[in-house]
Amino acid sequence: MKRLGLISAAAMFASGAAMADELSVVCSAEQDWCDLMVAAFEAENPDIDVLMVRKSTGETLAQVRAEAGNPKIDVWWGGTGDPHLIAAEEGLSQSSDVDTSELLGWAQNMAQISDGRTVGIYAGALGIAYNADILSEKGIAPPECWGDLEDPRFVGEIQVANPNSSGTAYTELATFVQLFGEDEAMTKLAAVGQNVNSYTKSGSAPSKAAARGETGVSIGFMHDMVKLASQGFPLKIVAPCEGTGYEVGAVSIIEGARNFEGAKKWVEFSLRADIQSRAPEVGAFQVPSNSNAQVAPESPDLASIKLIDYDFATYGSSETRERLLARWDAEVGDPNPEQ
Repeated sequence: MKRLGLISAAAMFASGAAMADELSVVCSAEQDWCDLMVAAFEAENPDIDVLMVRKSTGETLAQVRAEAGNPKIDVWWGGTGDPHLIAAEEGLSQSSDVDTSELLGWAQNMAQISDGRTVGIYAGALGIAYNADILSEKGIAPPECWGDLEDPRFVGEIQVANPNSSGTAYTELATFVQLFGEDEAMTKLAAVGQNVNSYTKSGSAPSKAAARGETGVSIGFMHDMVKLASQGFPLKIVAPCEGTGYEVGAVSIIEGARNFEGAKKWVEFSLRADIQSRAPEVGAFQVPSNSNAQVAPESPDLASIKLIDYDFATYGSSETRERLLARWDAEVGDPNPEQ
C-alpha cells in the first residue's frame, strides 16, 4: 500500500508538471483564425501545448462565471469586448500587465476601463448584408437603414443572432439603445423581430446563411461580410444611415489561471504587429489594434462609416447587460431558441 501511494504521488507530480506546459485557450473569433493563432504560437513556443476550443462570447462568459474559483480556462482570446469587460468587472479576469504603448487609442481604452484585465486586439463595425440575387429575384428593395428592417417587405427574410449567446447581437442591442433610447430600441427590435426567420447562436452565422442564399438579409459585423463577399458570394454590405456601433475584440487572462506565464505570453503574442498582420491570411478583415500592424485593403474603413460614440464602460457592465437582455427576452424574444 505504501509503495502504491508513492507511485500515485509520483504520477500526480508528473501530471502537475505536464499541466504547467499546457495552455487552455477559449477563442471567440472564427475557427480558421483560432487555428492560425494556435499554430503560430506553438511554433514560437514549442514547450507549450495549446488546448483550444471555440465558443461564442456569451457561452464563454457563462463558463467563466460557472468556474469562478476553479477555472479551466487560462486565456480568452477574441470576441466582442463587452463580455470581456463584464468578466473584468466581476473579478473573473486579471491584469496581464503587458505593454500597450503601440496600441491604438480604442484598444488602450479597453485596458484603462478594465484596470488592465482586458486589452483590445481588433475593431469592427456593425452592419447589414443582403444577398443581391435573392432580393432582386423577389423584387425587394435593399435596406439602407436600420429602420428599413422593420418594413413588411422583409418578412421572413432577416436572420440575426440571439444576444444572450452572441456578442455580435449584444452589440446590435446596445447600438439600438444608444441610437434610439431604451424604450424605442425595444419597440424597433420587436418590429424587426417580426421579419426574422431565425435567431442563431453565433454572430457570424446569419451572414454565412445570407451568402449561401438561405436568407435574404443578415445583421452582423462588416468584416465577416467582407470575407464572404471576397469569396465570390453575392453579398452586398450596408452601413446603416442612422449610424452604427462597433466592437473592440479583446483578450483576457482568467483570474486563477493555472498557467499565468503561458497566458501572458499569449497576450503579448496576440498584440504584436506582425501577428495581427497575419489575420487576412484566413480572411479576418478586422482593423488591428497595433498601430504598426498592416491593415488589409479589404478591411472596412472605419473613418468612412458613421459610428456612434459607443459607451463601452456602460454597456460592458453586468447590470446594464442583464437588464437589457431581460427586456429583450420579454419584449422581443426568440420563439425557437437554440439549445
